[in-house]
Amino acid sequence: MAKKKSKKDLGKIKGFSIQFLPYSEIRYLNGDERIRKILGIVLGNYILIIQGRLKPEEETRLIGDTMAMIGHVKTFKGIELAVISGNGDSGGIWAGMKKGLANALSGGDLGAVTIIGPATIVKEIKKNPKKIELLLTK
Repeated sequence: MAKKKSKKDLGKIKGFSIQFLPYSEIRYLNGDERIRKILGIVLGNYILIIQGRLKPEEETRLIGDTMAMIGHVKTFKGIELAVISGNGDSGGIWAGMKKGLANALSGGDLGAVTIIGPATIVKEIKKNPKKIELLLTK
């Protein structure tokens, strides 16, 4: 006979959530503010899906900051990060020019998706041009 879980037992179950962050929420933030916002979400055990991608220097800073936090923040073991972009067949020169103009006006590559998750939850992120797989820890 299976034991019924009490409310006390349910509080011990560790979980995670997925949060989508539209580019409009970080568009006007500077690099430091973006990193703080992202780390705040990831430290809350969220797998974060960001519309667009960070600038290369922001990605470098994010990774550096998380490496510095390991060992100093209880139960934090780092992050897993992957960027997937729709850079396949562009549809010709005109479509490429439109995409370049849109990216320049918006300040980022909105044709990309960035996935960031805490390493305690996300074991690995595998990607190829047509799909992305998140392998989660038990």
